[in-house]
Amino acid sequence: MARNKLTTRFFARYGPQDQILPEDLEAGKRWLVRNGAAAQMMETFAAGTFLTAYALQLGASNAIIGILAAIPYLMNVMQLFGVFLIERYRARRIVCLVAGAISRPALLLMAGAAFLGSPNAALSVLVVAFVIRYASGAIVGCSWNSWVRDLIPEKQFGRFFGERLMYMSIAGMVFGLAAAGFVDYWKSADFAAERFAYPLLLTAAFVSGAFGVYCMSRVAEPRIDIETGGQSLFSRLSQPLRDGNFRRLIIFLMTWNFAVNLAAPFFTVYMLTRLGLDLLTVILLTTLSQIGNIVIMRQWGQLVDRFSNKSVLQVCGPLFILCIFAWTFTTFPERHSLTIPLLVLIHLLAGIATAGVTLASSNIALKLAPRGRATAYLATNSLAVSFAAGSAPIFGGLFADFFINRELSLTINWTSPGGNLAISPLNITHWDFFFLVAVVVGLYVSMSF
Repeated sequence: MARNKLTTRFFARYGPQDQILPEDLEAGKRWLVRNGAAAQMMETFAAGTFLTAYALQLGASNAIIGILAAIPYLMNVMQLFGVFLIERYRARRIVCLVAGAISRPALLLMAGAAFLGSPNAALSVLVVAFVIRYASGAIVGCSWNSWVRDLIPEKQFGRFFGERLMYMSIAGMVFGLAAAGFVDYWKSADFAAERFAYPLLLTAAFVSGAFGVYCMSRVAEPRIDIETGGQSLFSRLSQPLRDGNFRRLIIFLMTWNFAVNLAAPFFTVYMLTRLGLDLLTVILLTTLSQIGNIVIMRQWGQLVDRFSNKSVLQVCGPLFILCIFAWTFTTFPERHSLTIPLLVLIHLLAGIATAGVTLASSNIALKLAPRGRATAYLATNSLAVSFAAGSAPIFGGLFADFFINRELSLTINWTSPGGNLAISPLNITHWDFFFLVAVVVGLYVSMSF
């Protein structure tokens, strides 16, 4: 009885409202901006470059790095469970709060992995906690997208989400640089083993993530009106696959994301282990790529309006593949004086290319999704792309480990009475093989633009 009363009070407090007052909307927008900054801080500390560096400190192989990179994409399948929960309970804020309460403590489990003596045990805990975090996080994202879509008036979409994205980008850059400086200082000061610096970042990620959940609890939720047309969820999601044009788009986006994510998750590994860069330099390069992405996005939008989405794809796709190919020249065969300038150019151009591909492909998907059925079409597209993007790093990790002790070289020898001369115009080792495989796959995809 007491549990039923507690549940009733919980639903009464955090359930949907029949009417959203103007003051509720304005307060909700402020809390959503705070939620975005908190979520970005959490992601910065607990994923991407810092997660890769942490896993390497725990003794992760390239295969484990690939699995960690795949998990966020593969766990998007949990959005289906999120849709089920939303349609059954019709209380999106409550779904977000409960799933968020499950997701955030997983960050503390990830932090605890550093204190386990066995590398295998530490990596196992890290992977399991990461799965828990993103499985529940996918449910949060599914509920949040639907909830905020109904809360914010359409006329305010551009201004509000643009402002929110700006604050998130600033938070990611500032906290990322600060965290990288902290880890490098920890390493130079020799307080303890480097791996013990990352649990502090993950604890900070937990605190910011918990604050993000609190921010969501302060945002009003309008009552949802769900129209299924009498169709099952499976029937609605499979319908886009019977649409020839949309099916071709899905196939293209799957192959493109497979090509990109075959190599992209391992750039950090390459810079930290092969090039010997410190974490702050790696984060600075990543930030440069983000700046290029943000600055050029408006220009790509103007070109899309003037020409077409396909025209932008035909420029940006090959440009990104060229960036992957350029990684093979960062060693020749070792790090050289042009390595850093080349990395700066690669990251800047990759950010520019990614912005164009993301914008153009998203526009095509929105245009091909028919009115009234867009949710099912876009959900199917998201799940298919997530599967391709998630499987690619797993294959990439296996490729990287396979090529560790392999080398292909071509040597030209000239022998004369005055001595011998040996020239090696071709020398492909470990990571060169890996990047070239990604380039070949990327070129194949580019031919279908």
